Amino acid sequence: MVIFDIDPSGYDAQLEAKRERIERQFARFSPPPLEVFASPPSHYRMRAEFRIWHEGDDLFYAMFEADPEAPLQRGRVAQRIIRVDRFPVAGERINELMPQLLDAIRDEPLMRRKLFQVEFLTTLSGESLVTMIYHKPLDDAWETRARELQAELGVALIGRSRKQRLVLDRDHVWERLEVEGREFRYQQVENSFTQPNAEICRSMLSWARSVTRESEGDLVELYCGNGNFTVALAENFRRVVATEISRTSVASAQANLEANGIDNVHVARMSAEEFAQALIGEKQGRRVAAMDLDECDFSTVLVDPPRAGLDAESCAPLMRYSRIVYISCNPDTLAVNLEQLSQTHRVVRMALFDQFPWTDHCECGVLLERLPNA
Repeated sequence: MVIFDIDPSGYDAQLEAKRERIERQFARFSPPPLEVFASPPSHYRMRAEFRIWHEGDDLFYAMFEADPEAPLQRGRVAQRIIRVDRFPVAGERINELMPQLLDAIRDEPLMRRKLFQVEFLTTLSGESLVTMIYHKPLDDAWETRARELQAELGVALIGRSRKQRLVLDRDHVWERLEVEGREFRYQQVENSFTQPNAEICRSMLSWARSVTRESEGDLVELYCGNGNFTVALAENFRRVVATEISRTSVASAQANLEANGIDNVHVARMSAEEFAQALIGEKQGRRVAAMDLDECDFSTVLVDPPRAGLDAESCAPLMRYSRIVYISCNPDTLAVNLEQLSQTHRVVRMALFDQFPWTDHCECGVLLERLPNA
Protein backbone atom coordinates (compact mmCIF):
# COMPACT_ATOMS: atom_id res chain seq x y z
CA MET A 1 0.00 0.00 0.00
CA VAL A 2 1.30 3.48 -0.91
CA ILE A 3 1.25 5.80 2.08
CA PHE A 4 3.18 8.74 0.66
CA ASP A 5 1.54 10.49 -2.30
CA ILE A 6 0.97 13.90 -3.92
CA ASP A 7 -1.67 15.46 -6.14
CA PRO A 8 0.08 17.11 -9.13
CA SER A 9 -3.11 19.01 -9.99
CA GLY A 10 -2.43 21.29 -7.01
CA TYR A 11 1.03 22.31 -8.15
CA ASP A 12 0.14 25.63 -9.81
CA ALA A 13 -1.63 26.86 -6.69
CA GLN A 14 1.30 26.07 -4.40
CA LEU A 15 3.75 27.75 -6.78
CA GLU A 16 1.54 30.84 -6.94
CA ALA A 17 1.52 30.99 -3.13
CA LYS A 18 5.32 30.93 -3.13
CA ARG A 19 5.45 33.70 -5.75
CA GLU A 20 3.16 35.92 -3.70
CA ARG A 21 5.17 35.28 -0.53
CA ILE A 22 8.50 36.16 -2.15
CA GLU A 23 7.08 39.27 -3.78
CA ARG A 24 5.74 40.49 -0.42
CA GLN A 25 8.93 39.66 1.43
CA PHE A 26 11.21 41.52 -0.98
CA ALA A 27 8.93 44.40 -2.02
CA ARG A 28 10.95 46.84 0.11
CA PHE A 29 13.96 46.32 -2.18
CA SER A 30 11.95 47.45 -5.25
CA PRO A 31 12.98 44.52 -7.45
CA PRO A 32 11.82 44.15 -11.07
CA PRO A 33 9.08 41.60 -11.84
CA LEU A 34 9.92 38.24 -10.28
CA GLU A 35 11.05 35.56 -12.73
CA VAL A 36 9.46 32.25 -11.70
CA PHE A 37 10.85 28.87 -12.73
CA ALA A 38 8.48 25.96 -12.18
CA SER A 39 9.55 22.42 -11.36
CA PRO A 40 8.03 19.29 -12.79
CA PRO A 41 5.22 18.60 -10.29
CA SER A 42 6.41 15.02 -9.72
CA HIS A 43 9.47 12.80 -10.26
CA TYR A 44 11.89 15.72 -9.93
CA ARG A 45 14.31 14.60 -7.20
CA MET A 46 17.45 12.86 -8.43
CA ARG A 47 18.43 11.69 -4.96
CA ALA A 48 16.55 10.28 -1.98
CA GLU A 49 17.28 8.45 1.25
CA PHE A 50 15.09 6.20 3.35
CA ARG A 51 15.24 4.34 6.61
CA ILE A 52 14.64 0.61 6.24
CA TRP A 53 11.98 -0.70 8.60
CA HIS A 54 11.95 -4.38 9.55
CA GLU A 55 8.59 -5.82 10.57
CA GLY A 56 8.57 -9.60 10.90
CA ASP A 57 9.33 -11.12 7.51
CA ASP A 58 8.56 -7.83 5.79
CA LEU A 59 10.78 -4.81 5.30
CA PHE A 60 9.94 -1.48 3.74
CA TYR A 61 11.17 2.06 3.18
CA ALA A 62 10.21 4.46 5.94
CA MET A 63 10.13 8.15 6.66
CA PHE A 64 9.09 9.90 9.85
CA GLU A 65 6.90 12.82 10.83
CA ALA A 66 5.99 14.42 14.13
CA ASP A 67 2.95 12.95 15.88
CA PRO A 68 1.72 15.69 18.25
CA GLU A 69 -1.16 13.52 19.48
CA ALA A 70 1.17 10.89 20.92
CA PRO A 71 2.67 11.22 24.42
CA LEU A 72 6.00 13.00 24.62
CA GLN A 73 9.03 10.75 24.60
CA ARG A 74 11.80 12.03 26.88
CA GLY A 75 10.33 15.49 26.54
CA ARG A 76 10.24 15.37 22.73
CA VAL A 77 7.38 15.07 20.26
CA ALA A 78 6.96 11.46 19.19
CA GLN A 79 7.70 10.41 15.62
CA ARG A 80 5.24 8.49 13.46
CA ILE A 81 6.47 5.99 10.89
CA ILE A 82 5.34 6.56 7.30
CA ARG A 83 5.62 3.56 5.03
CA VAL A 84 6.86 4.57 1.59
CA ASP A 85 6.22 2.02 -1.14
CA ARG A 86 6.33 4.65 -3.85
CA PHE A 87 7.90 8.10 -3.70
CA PRO A 88 6.45 10.26 -6.49
CA VAL A 89 8.66 13.28 -5.79
CA ALA A 90 11.70 11.15 -6.67
CA GLY A 91 12.77 10.44 -10.23
CA GLU A 92 11.33 7.56 -12.22
CA ARG A 93 14.58 5.61 -11.91
CA ILE A 94 14.48 5.77 -8.10
CA ASN A 95 10.89 4.56 -8.12
CA GLU A 96 11.91 1.65 -10.34
CA LEU A 97 14.80 0.69 -8.09
CA MET A 98 12.97 0.93 -4.76
CA PRO A 99 10.88 -2.29 -5.10
CA GLN A 100 13.54 -4.08 -7.15
CA LEU A 101 16.10 -3.72 -4.37
CA LEU A 102 13.79 -4.87 -1.59
CA ASP A 103 12.47 -7.80 -3.63
CA ALA A 104 16.06 -8.90 -4.29
CA ILE A 105 17.10 -8.95 -0.62
CA ARG A 106 13.86 -9.66 1.28
CA ASP A 107 14.57 -13.40 1.58
CA GLU A 108 18.36 -13.07 1.97
CA PRO A 109 19.47 -12.69 5.61
CA LEU A 110 22.98 -11.82 4.44
CA MET A 111 21.80 -8.67 2.66
CA ARG A 112 18.81 -7.61 4.75
CA ARG A 113 20.01 -8.30 8.32
CA LYS A 114 20.68 -5.01 10.15
CA LEU A 115 20.21 -2.98 6.96
CA PHE A 116 19.47 0.44 8.40
CA GLN A 117 19.23 2.91 5.51
CA VAL A 118 19.33 3.10 1.71
CA GLU A 119 20.37 6.13 -0.35
CA PHE A 120 19.74 6.60 -4.07
CA LEU A 121 21.64 8.98 -6.36
CA THR A 122 20.52 9.09 -10.00
CA THR A 123 20.77 11.21 -13.13
CA LEU A 124 18.40 12.28 -15.89
CA SER A 125 19.88 9.58 -18.11
CA GLY A 126 19.19 6.87 -15.50
CA GLU A 127 22.73 6.36 -14.20
CA SER A 128 22.31 5.14 -10.61
CA LEU A 129 24.29 4.78 -7.42
CA VAL A 130 22.83 2.96 -4.39
CA THR A 131 24.33 3.09 -0.90
CA MET A 132 23.28 0.45 1.63
CA ILE A 133 24.04 1.34 5.26
CA TYR A 134 24.24 -1.35 7.95
CA HIS A 135 24.52 -1.77 11.70
CA LYS A 136 26.95 -4.66 11.23
CA PRO A 137 30.42 -5.23 9.72
CA LEU A 138 30.44 -6.05 6.01
CA ASP A 139 32.49 -9.13 5.14
CA ASP A 140 33.66 -10.89 1.98
CA ALA A 141 30.42 -12.84 1.68
CA TRP A 142 28.45 -9.60 1.67
CA GLU A 143 30.73 -8.10 -0.97
CA THR A 144 30.41 -11.15 -3.23
CA ARG A 145 26.62 -11.01 -3.11
CA ALA A 146 26.61 -7.22 -3.45
CA ARG A 147 28.57 -7.46 -6.70
CA GLU A 148 25.94 -9.83 -8.04
CA LEU A 149 23.19 -7.51 -6.86
CA GLN A 150 24.61 -4.43 -8.55
CA ALA A 151 24.79 -6.36 -11.83
CA GLU A 152 21.18 -7.52 -11.41
CA LEU A 153 19.94 -3.97 -10.76
CA GLY A 154 22.22 -2.18 -13.24
CA VAL A 155 23.59 0.20 -10.60
CA ALA A 156 26.81 1.06 -8.83
CA LEU A 157 26.65 -0.14 -5.23
CA ILE A 158 28.35 1.06 -2.05
CA GLY A 159 28.17 -0.61 1.36
CA ARG A 160 28.59 1.40 4.55
CA SER A 161 28.94 0.41 8.15
CA ARG A 162 30.71 1.85 11.17
CA LYS A 163 34.24 2.73 10.00
CA GLN A 164 33.59 0.89 6.71
CA ARG A 165 32.94 2.15 3.19
CA LEU A 166 33.05 -0.50 0.47
CA VAL A 167 32.96 1.02 -3.00
CA LEU A 168 32.45 -1.89 -5.37
CA ASP A 169 33.12 -0.02 -8.63
CA ARG A 170 32.74 3.76 -8.29
CA ASP A 171 31.46 6.35 -5.81
CA HIS A 172 29.85 8.77 -8.28
CA VAL A 173 27.53 9.25 -11.22
CA TRP A 174 27.87 11.61 -14.19
CA GLU A 175 24.97 13.98 -14.75
CA ARG A 176 24.54 15.55 -18.20
CA LEU A 177 22.59 18.80 -18.31
CA GLU A 178 21.65 20.49 -21.56
CA VAL A 179 21.57 24.26 -21.07
CA GLU A 180 20.98 26.67 -23.94
CA GLY A 181 21.96 24.04 -26.49
CA ARG A 182 25.15 23.03 -24.66
CA GLU A 183 25.71 19.86 -22.67
CA PHE A 184 27.55 20.18 -19.36
CA ARG A 185 28.85 17.11 -17.54
CA TYR A 186 28.98 16.91 -13.75
CA GLN A 187 30.56 14.31 -11.52
CA GLN A 188 28.30 13.83 -8.51
CA VAL A 189 29.89 12.00 -5.61
CA GLU A 190 28.06 9.85 -3.06
CA ASN A 191 27.40 11.59 0.25
CA SER A 192 28.33 15.01 -1.18
CA PHE A 193 26.05 17.93 -1.94
CA THR A 194 24.52 18.10 -5.41
CA GLN A 195 21.48 19.97 -6.70
CA PRO A 196 18.61 17.50 -6.09
CA ASN A 197 16.21 18.84 -8.74
CA ALA A 198 17.96 18.44 -12.11
CA GLU A 199 15.38 20.34 -14.14
CA ILE A 200 15.45 23.31 -11.78
CA CYS A 201 19.24 23.12 -11.79
CA ARG A 202 19.11 23.58 -15.57
CA SER A 203 16.89 26.63 -15.06
CA MET A 204 19.29 28.06 -12.48
CA LEU A 205 22.26 27.61 -14.78
CA SER A 206 20.44 29.19 -17.71
CA TRP A 207 19.40 32.17 -15.55
CA ALA A 208 22.92 32.63 -14.17
CA ARG A 209 24.36 32.53 -17.70
CA SER A 210 21.78 35.11 -18.77
CA VAL A 211 22.54 37.62 -16.01
CA THR A 212 26.31 37.38 -16.57
CA ARG A 213 26.36 37.24 -20.37
CA GLU A 214 27.30 40.92 -20.83
CA SER A 215 29.86 40.90 -18.03
CA GLU A 216 33.30 42.38 -18.41
CA GLY A 217 36.37 41.38 -16.44
CA ASP A 218 36.74 38.33 -14.26
CA LEU A 219 34.50 36.34 -11.92
CA VAL A 220 35.14 35.29 -8.36
CA GLU A 221 32.86 32.55 -7.06
CA LEU A 222 32.49 31.75 -3.38
CA TYR A 223 31.11 28.41 -2.11
CA CYS A 224 31.53 26.85 -5.57
CA GLY A 225 30.80 23.26 -4.44
CA ASN A 226 31.44 20.80 -7.25
CA GLY A 227 31.59 23.60 -9.80
CA ASN A 228 27.90 23.54 -10.68
CA PHE A 229 27.79 27.23 -11.66
CA THR A 230 31.51 27.48 -12.39
CA VAL A 231 31.35 25.13 -15.35
CA ALA A 232 28.33 26.84 -16.91
CA LEU A 233 29.55 30.42 -16.41
CA ALA A 234 33.22 30.09 -17.35
CA GLU A 235 32.73 31.11 -20.98
CA ASN A 236 31.11 34.41 -19.91
CA PHE A 237 34.36 35.60 -18.30
CA ARG A 238 38.01 36.01 -19.16
CA ARG A 239 39.03 34.24 -15.97
CA VAL A 240 37.29 32.66 -12.98
CA VAL A 241 38.65 32.09 -9.48
CA ALA A 242 36.41 29.82 -7.41
CA THR A 243 36.76 28.90 -3.75
CA GLU A 244 35.38 25.99 -1.75
CA ILE A 245 36.29 24.58 1.67
CA SER A 246 35.22 20.94 1.14
CA ARG A 247 38.08 18.76 -0.12
CA THR A 248 35.67 16.34 -1.85
CA SER A 249 33.84 19.16 -3.61
CA VAL A 250 37.10 20.74 -4.78
CA ALA A 251 38.18 17.41 -6.29
CA SER A 252 34.81 17.10 -8.07
CA ALA A 253 35.04 20.68 -9.33
CA GLN A 254 38.46 19.92 -10.82
CA ALA A 255 37.11 16.76 -12.46
CA ASN A 256 34.14 18.66 -13.86
CA LEU A 257 36.30 21.41 -15.33
CA GLU A 258 38.44 18.80 -17.04
CA ALA A 259 35.41 16.85 -18.29
CA ASN A 260 34.01 20.01 -19.88
CA GLY A 261 37.31 21.17 -21.39
CA ILE A 262 37.43 24.39 -19.34
CA ASP A 263 40.87 25.95 -18.84
CA ASN A 264 40.19 29.50 -17.58
CA VAL A 265 39.19 28.54 -14.01
CA HIS A 266 41.29 28.19 -10.88
CA VAL A 267 39.67 26.42 -7.92
CA ALA A 268 41.20 27.17 -4.52
CA ARG A 269 40.46 25.19 -1.38
CA MET A 270 39.81 27.98 1.08
CA SER A 271 36.93 29.65 2.85
CA ALA A 272 35.26 32.84 1.67
CA GLU A 273 36.79 34.59 4.66
CA GLU A 274 40.29 33.44 3.73
CA PHE A 275 39.79 34.62 0.15
CA ALA A 276 38.69 38.06 1.36
CA GLN A 277 41.90 38.24 3.39
CA ALA A 278 43.96 37.17 0.37
CA LEU A 279 42.44 39.93 -1.77
CA ILE A 280 43.62 42.65 0.60
CA GLY A 281 47.01 41.06 1.19
CA GLU A 282 46.38 39.82 4.72
CA LYS A 283 46.80 36.17 3.73
CA GLN A 284 49.82 34.79 1.91
CA GLY A 285 51.13 31.36 0.97
CA ARG A 286 51.26 28.85 -1.85
CA ARG A 287 47.51 28.62 -2.36
CA VAL A 288 47.22 32.40 -2.60
CA ALA A 289 50.15 32.67 -5.01
CA ALA A 290 48.60 30.04 -7.29
CA MET A 291 45.53 32.24 -7.83
CA ASP A 292 47.54 35.04 -9.53
CA LEU A 293 45.26 37.63 -8.00
CA ASP A 294 47.38 40.49 -9.36
CA GLU A 295 46.42 39.37 -12.88
CA CYS A 296 42.67 39.42 -12.15
CA ASP A 297 40.16 42.19 -12.68
CA PHE A 298 37.16 40.99 -10.69
CA SER A 299 33.99 42.76 -11.75
CA THR A 300 31.48 40.12 -10.67
CA VAL A 301 31.11 37.91 -7.62
CA LEU A 302 28.84 34.89 -7.38
CA VAL A 303 27.92 33.63 -3.95
CA ASP A 304 25.85 30.55 -3.13
CA PRO A 305 26.03 30.29 0.67
CA PRO A 306 24.48 27.69 3.00
CA ARG A 307 21.06 28.27 4.55
CA ALA A 308 22.54 30.44 7.30
CA GLY A 309 23.44 33.02 4.65
CA LEU A 310 26.28 35.45 5.31
CA ASP A 311 27.11 37.33 8.48
CA ALA A 312 27.76 41.06 8.21
CA GLU A 313 31.53 40.59 8.13
CA SER A 314 31.33 38.07 5.26
CA CYS A 315 28.79 40.18 3.37
CA ALA A 316 30.88 43.36 3.44
CA PRO A 317 33.55 42.22 0.92
CA LEU A 318 30.85 41.59 -1.71
CA MET A 319 30.08 45.30 -1.77
CA ARG A 320 33.34 46.11 -3.56
CA TYR A 321 32.25 44.34 -6.76
CA SER A 322 30.31 45.99 -9.58
CA ARG A 323 27.89 43.08 -9.87
CA ILE A 324 26.76 40.49 -7.33
CA VAL A 325 25.00 37.27 -8.28
CA TYR A 326 23.49 35.86 -5.09
CA ILE A 327 21.97 32.36 -5.17
CA SER A 328 20.05 31.70 -1.97
CA CYS A 329 18.43 28.58 -0.53
CA ASN A 330 16.89 30.62 2.31
CA PRO A 331 14.88 33.77 1.51
CA ASP A 332 14.95 34.87 5.17
CA THR A 333 18.75 35.13 5.33
CA LEU A 334 18.82 36.56 1.79
CA ALA A 335 16.56 39.40 2.93
CA VAL A 336 18.88 40.12 5.85
CA ASN A 337 21.90 40.23 3.54
CA LEU A 338 20.10 42.47 1.05
CA GLU A 339 19.52 45.03 3.79
CA GLN A 340 23.30 45.42 3.91
CA LEU A 341 24.03 45.02 0.21
CA SER A 342 21.35 47.53 -0.82
CA GLN A 343 23.45 50.28 0.76
CA THR A 344 25.71 50.08 -2.28
CA HIS A 345 23.78 48.01 -4.85
CA ARG A 346 20.28 47.73 -6.34
CA VAL A 347 18.37 44.61 -7.38
CA VAL A 348 18.08 44.45 -11.19
CA ARG A 349 17.01 40.79 -11.64
CA MET A 350 15.30 38.41 -9.24
CA ALA A 351 14.17 34.83 -9.72
CA LEU A 352 12.29 32.16 -7.80
CA PHE A 353 13.40 28.58 -8.46
CA ASP A 354 10.96 25.98 -7.14
CA GLN A 355 13.64 23.50 -6.14
CA PHE A 356 11.42 21.70 -3.60
CA PRO A 357 7.73 21.57 -4.59
CA TRP A 358 5.21 20.63 -1.89
CA THR A 359 7.35 22.29 0.78
CA ASP A 360 7.64 25.88 2.02
CA HIS A 361 11.21 25.98 0.75
CA CYS A 362 12.10 28.60 -1.87
CA GLU A 363 15.33 29.05 -3.80
CA CYS A 364 16.07 32.55 -5.11
CA GLY A 365 18.52 34.20 -7.46
CA VAL A 366 19.33 37.92 -7.32
CA LEU A 367 21.50 40.10 -9.55
CA LEU A 368 22.66 43.32 -7.93
CA GLU A 369 24.47 46.21 -9.62
CA ARG A 370 26.41 48.92 -7.86
CA LEU A 371 24.69 52.27 -7.41
CA PRO A 372 26.24 55.15 -9.42
CA ASN A 373 27.58 57.02 -6.40
CA ALA A 374 28.44 54.04 -4.20
